[in-house]
Formats: sequence, structure tokens, C-alpha cells
Amino acid sequence: MAEPKREEEKIFSYDTGERAPDAPSVIGEDSPAAGTEQGEESALAAEIAKLRAEKQDLLQTLVRRQADFENFRKRIERDRHEEGRRGVERLIMDLIPVLDGFDRALQAHDDPAYEEYRKGMMLIRKQLFDALARHGLERIDAAGKIFDPRFHQAIERAESNEYPDGFIEHVFQDGYMFHGRVLRPAIVRVAVHSGESANTQSFEN
Repeated sequence: MAEPKREEEKIFSYDTGERAPDAPSVIGEDSPAAGTEQGEESALAAEIAKLRAEKQDLLQTLVRRQADFENFRKRIERDRHEEGRRGVERLIMDLIPVLDGFDRALQAHDDPAYEEYRKGMMLIRKQLFDALARHGLERIDAAGKIFDPRFHQAIERAESNEYPDGFIEHVFQDGYMFHGRVLRPAIVRVAVHSGESANTQSFEN
């Protein structure tokens, strides 16, 4: 009786160097090299974000410093301008009495014999006033106006129904303003209606 054939065994020769294939790697398993690369990328991204934030902070600081410097420059310029104006104002205050002196001299010499003298005085007075006006001096035009306590100082009242109540009849001394601010009010006489004593009190300073 014939023996059954055995399944022929496969024999690998160690001499030929042939080996069984390696077992397949498990799917999804990360190698150490891949993990290192991901860590380096995360660290680099964090460093870039940090540098961007620092850059933004520096830009904002620079903008604030520029704004502070511009405000400081404007304040210094404004203070310098105001100081110069105050100096001019003090000089003008010292020269206003000189204008008053010219005005009194012109009013005192109305004799025709002094006409040439008056012309010379008027010319000098005009030159002085024009020089001061270029620096901001203004004369308060009070004659024929209604009394305004902001610009006028009444030292006399005259009862009269010929003029409106509060009408300035006469200017004793001119008033002056400097850049819109009253340096000295005009000294005036005011017309008041008869029997209106309550209103006349408002013309007294």
C-alpha cells in the first residue's frame, strides 16, 4: 500500500542569505522623526506669533510717542506765542498814555494860528497809532453808540429826550482793545431820559 505524499516542506537555505519578509508595519504608527518635526514647527509658529505681537506693541508705542511729541511741540509754540503777545501788550499799555497826550494837545490847540502845528502833531500821532495797530491795537469807537458796559465807562449822565436812552453823547477818553480784549474802556457821558432813574443806575460803573 502506497504511503500518502507528505506536503513538501519549504526549506530556506541559510547559505543563500534569503530571509523571510519583514512583518508589515502597523498603519498609523508615528515614527520618532515625524514627531520631532511637528514639535519644531509648533515652536517656530509660536516664536513668529510672539515676534509679531512685539512688533505691533512697538508700533503702537511709536505712534503714542509721536503724538505726545506733537502735542508738546504745539504747547511750547502756543506758550511762546502767548508770551510774545503779553510782551507786546505791556509795551502798548505803556504807549497808550502817549496817544492820550497827543489827543489832549490837539484838542487844546484849535486856534487857526496853530494849524501847521496841529498837522504835524496829527501826523506823528497817526504814525504811532498805525505802528501799534499792526501789532493788534484797536480803538473802541464809542461816539454815537449805545452804552455797553463791556466797552464803555460812564462818568457822567445827561438828562435828554433828544437822544435814545443810553446814547453816548461825548467821549472823554478813547478806549482800546488788543486782539479782541479790552485794555481800557472808553470814558464817556451818557444821555438818559428824564424821570428814568432806574435805568440810569445801569450806566454807572
